[in-house]
Amino acid sequence: MSAGNRGTTGRRTRGTVPLLAVAHGSADPRSAAAVSALFDRVRALRPDLDVRVSYLDHVSPGAQDALSDLAGGGAGEVVVLPTLLTAAYHSKVDLPRTLERVREESPWLRVRYADTLGPHPLLLDAVERRLAEAGARPGPGTALVLASAGSSDAEANATVRSLAARLAERGPWREVVAAFASAAEPTPGGAVAALRERGADRVAVASYLLAPGFFADRVRDRSTAAGASVVSEALGDAPELARVVLERYDAAVAARHVHA
Repeated sequence: MSAGNRGTTGRRTRGTVPLLAVAHGSADPRSAAAVSALFDRVRALRPDLDVRVSYLDHVSPGAQDALSDLAGGGAGEVVVLPTLLTAAYHSKVDLPRTLERVREESPWLRVRYADTLGPHPLLLDAVERRLAEAGARPGPGTALVLASAGSSDAEANATVRSLAARLAERGPWREVVAAFASAAEPTPGGAVAALRERGADRVAVASYLLAPGFFADRVRDRSTAAGASVVSEALGDAPELARVVLERYDAAVAARHVHA
């Protein structure tokens, strides 16, 4: 059984609304293992909550199958959490289309759509945690690159740049810039090289990615080749992410009471 499939199991508890996380999915098995570990941490924090995991691509179950399973099992309501660090195509278009198909098939199932994980101040704490674990320390001679996957959605990229600015405020880094592994500029390698040219003694790279896989490897390889001294691991099962998951879940449930 894959890590992704293990993540689908959950315990229905009377009086609670199930949580269905929808992650991107990857052909790299390390990604599903990291997502599974994150939601194991969520279950440990909230043992009475039925927590299930599904994926948009590559890993089973898909979001539609997982929702159909909940509906067929008697659930009347579910909170769907787009387990993504920025709001872009998948959360704005792809997943909502899936939810529309589910509503047509199971009109009795009330779907509450939670916000994406990011942006959130706790994610900056998680970034700093991973940097510290990698041995990176802010200082006047050390610059920082906040490297994300990148998106064709300009708003999503702007969110990453805003997070980089907030990390600069939390410093004291010499300079903090955002970089993108695809679809936008600068690339992680380009950002590292530019910071070195501007006089940084050292450049640390923070991987603003949920899980290891293709983009994390690209960030590490290209940053290191450009002279980065440290590249942090993906956020994965950082405790701060588990807390964000439950905040998003609780906000979606509270909205049910406000708007129902």
